[in-house]
Amino acid sequence: MKILVSRNLFVVLALDLILLCGSFYLAHLIRYDSLNGRQWFSHSFLSILPWLLGVKFLCFYFFDLYKGMWRYTSFNDLISIFKAASISSFIIIILVLYLTRFENISRSVFVIDWCLTVLSIASLRLLVRLCFEEFTEKVTFLDLKNAFLRIFRKNAGKGKGTLIIGAGDYGRKICREFNENPSVQSYVLGFLDDDPAKINRKIHGVPILNVIDNLEQTVKATGAKDVIIAIPSLSSDKMRHIIGLCKKAGVNFKTVPNLGELIEGKIDVSSIRNVEYRDLLGREPVKLDKEKIGLYIKNKCVLVTGAGGSIGTGLCRQICVYAPKTLVLFERAESPLFEIDHEIKKRFKGIKIIPVLGDIQVKDELINVFQQTRPDIVFHTAAYKHVPMLEAHPWKAVENNVFGTKNLIEVTHAFQCEKFVFVSTDKAVNPTNVMGTSKRISELLIQEASCASGVSTSFMTVRFGNVIGSVGSVIPLFKKQIKELGPITVTHKDMVRYFMLIPEACQLILQAGAMGKGGETFILEMGSPVNIDAMARDLIRFSGLEPDIDIKIEYIGLRPGEKMYEELMTDKEAVIPTDHDKILVLNTSCPDMKGLNGRLDTLKEMANLRDGKGIRSIMKTMVPEYEIFYPNL
Repeated sequence: MKILVSRNLFVVLALDLILLCGSFYLAHLIRYDSLNGRQWFSHSFLSILPWLLGVKFLCFYFFDLYKGMWRYTSFNDLISIFKAASISSFIIIILVLYLTRFENISRSVFVIDWCLTVLSIASLRLLVRLCFEEFTEKVTFLDLKNAFLRIFRKNAGKGKGTLIIGAGDYGRKICREFNENPSVQSYVLGFLDDDPAKINRKIHGVPILNVIDNLEQTVKATGAKDVIIAIPSLSSDKMRHIIGLCKKAGVNFKTVPNLGELIEGKIDVSSIRNVEYRDLLGREPVKLDKEKIGLYIKNKCVLVTGAGGSIGTGLCRQICVYAPKTLVLFERAESPLFEIDHEIKKRFKGIKIIPVLGDIQVKDELINVFQQTRPDIVFHTAAYKHVPMLEAHPWKAVENNVFGTKNLIEVTHAFQCEKFVFVSTDKAVNPTNVMGTSKRISELLIQEASCASGVSTSFMTVRFGNVIGSVGSVIPLFKKQIKELGPITVTHKDMVRYFMLIPEACQLILQAGAMGKGGETFILEMGSPVNIDAMARDLIRFSGLEPDIDIKIEYIGLRPGEKMYEELMTDKEAVIPTDHDKILVLNTSCPDMKGLNGRLDTLKEMANLRDGKGIRSIMKTMVPEYEIFYPNL
């Protein structure tokens, strides 16, 4: 590799040497009308050339002209060339003035030489960039000729014509990617934007054609086939409006990720994706106190249980942005663990990643992992979560959600970790199912651990509702049923649920972790609840079909343990605002654990016996607000 770099540098220096000598020589030819005698050749050209080359190469080196890659020559590089040529010419003029007082030497030669130097050095680098952008295979003379001619004529583009909605920063970045990425088989015809003042202006040479509401008219005028919605902070109403315009115009449409999905804040062509239902929720980007989060994560060892789950994987990606020293991925499922381990190691090479195939139900495994890794921060996301499945297997909820959490609390306390953040659910509030009750018991165990005397770990809970796109959630089910042309099964016409995006939930978990001192139960602002029937109808229309006409909707009734609506707090809990507008904290106090602790052994015994009725009975005594609910099917 070092040999290759040296060869490239020698080639660059040789080309610049030829151009600098040629520019100085041509400057003399232009200045002097006749070559008769060529007295200037020895008096001016040869005597000054070594000084000129030395000064110019030093200035070029000082302005980093030999550190950049010519294939990526940018406007900043051209500015550097201009500065280097100008300063070197000024220094040479001062030297000549000091040494010869311009005796038998024309001053205009140096002005002409400056112009030729800027032109030749910049042209060479732009030509190299042009070749790399235009050609990926062997370059012929005809290829070079056609590429050169393209500079002087309007680019007709290749592939499908595309319109970009949004002439802001993200639209500009997408346009530049289209222009510079040779693998993109489309070209940008123009922009549309709601700001009339931008109309007829240009971005990277591409015009802003019209306002967004005139999309159909613009599509007809340009023949565009695709539309990219490059406004990541669109409200749900505006996104629905634009989608309607795209459908009316008969064009394909895609979007850029919202701000919460952009883990590192970067956007490129690979980021563009199909518009999905989550884009219609209109969730506002989360404002994070990055400095505060960085203070408790940077250079620390962080352990995430359930690292292969929906929340776990999202949390791992977000954690890595804040540069922990080590990230321990604790997961019981082999394939998800392999996938997140591979992804994180590829994206964040400076962080030590330790994948652990383990089970929180086995306390000895936890002790062994903690001994080897010594985590500072623990995020506990591992849990069984499917309500109907756990109604059928309640002992699994007890073993994993309750006693797995209990094991983790005890090991975390024993190893004196700094923080323990438990991820709970709105189903823990006034639960009507085994899953929600098991999470409520876990919340009480977290509060008990926080209130214990001599505890050095800050235990806290983060409670929120459903997340869009999680494994086994309702949207993937509806999409599958739509693909099969129905029917879509909805439990009840009036059922509502809270929803948020996975990146949004993970960011708020990190923020809550930064805010928590110990003992808090944080709840995340979930917005307005979403009607499940309306969601199903939206998804059908989103697929280009009509509900009740192309696809039927069947109402199947509430399943065991389901509620018509979810709650984020009990009647006994009061909300206290925090410094963050999307995070609230409950004024919880240390619980009376006599009734709880006295029945944990009995609960474990019922789980070992696989006694579902006994488990529910014990849970009812431990969590009095638990309603054992079996709806009529």
